[in-house]
Amino acid sequence: MSIKDKVNSNKNLAYSQGWLSIVVNSILFVFKYWAGFVTGSLALMADSWHTLSDSFSSIIVLIATRISNKPPDKEHPFGHGRAELIAAIIIGVILGLIGFEFAKDSIGRLVNHQSVVFGTFAIVVTVVSVIVKELLAQFSFWAYRKTGNSTLKADGWHHRSDAISSLIILIGIFAGSYFWWIDAILGLVVSLFIFYAAYEIISEGTDPLLGEKPEHELMNALKTIAKEACGIETHVHHVHVHRYGHHVELTMHIKLAKNKTLEEAHAIADIIEIEIATKLNIEATIHMEPI
Repeated sequence: MSIKDKVNSNKNLAYSQGWLSIVVNSILFVFKYWAGFVTGSLALMADSWHTLSDSFSSIIVLIATRISNKPPDKEHPFGHGRAELIAAIIIGVILGLIGFEFAKDSIGRLVNHQSVVFGTFAIVVTVVSVIVKELLAQFSFWAYRKTGNSTLKADGWHHRSDAISSLIILIGIFAGSYFWWIDAILGLVVSLFIFYAAYEIISEGTDPLLGEKPEHELMNALKTIAKEACGIETHVHHVHVHRYGHHVELTMHIKLAKNKTLEEAHAIADIIEIEIATKLNIEATIHMEPI
């Protein structure tokens, strides 16, 4: 499969995940809100809005995927790939806000000695919600591993946070009659988990934007490619990586014998750049220094 075909395949997969998420979450929202309204459960009605928020994040995924796959233009010569990173940060912030709401509501329940009462219909809807949301999370994580699109991973965590919140309600159904406070305590625990997930997602989005240290595997690959291309050790150093979604730019320094002519040094650099593009799909720019 060519690079272009792979990019198109990744884009189609991201679109499919986004639309599937929007449709399923909208259906779940209707049933969960209906169950909450019929049983008088504020927790289930609030959880239904949490589910609907996943649709909002999926819309962000669709918009980001469309923008990030736009070709380079005059204003954006390196493409629009970082739209994915920006979208991941937005979703991470949304997750953080949801975690805050969990914590606030849980503390409120503890203060007010509030317990949760559910009916049979609410139990069925909650069980279905847990299963469906975890399936959506697994699909999102699989799509992320296949495409490398960080917004899909963020969306997967969003689905999982909703599955966990529904699971908390389900636990409260069976344990609430014995321990009125268990729903609130579990809510606090999950809010900490969501905060951590939000932190990881935001970090993954901000690190490439701020600039990140080249990975150890990448450094080894660059040294190997340069040595094989030149037949000698080139002392690869001062490597900077700039990620723009699927498009990656790289600058690095190498050392060559000082008696080489400019033409010879330039030819060596060209060979290394071509090899890096072929083997790593990275556009490299090389600065040469005399040993």
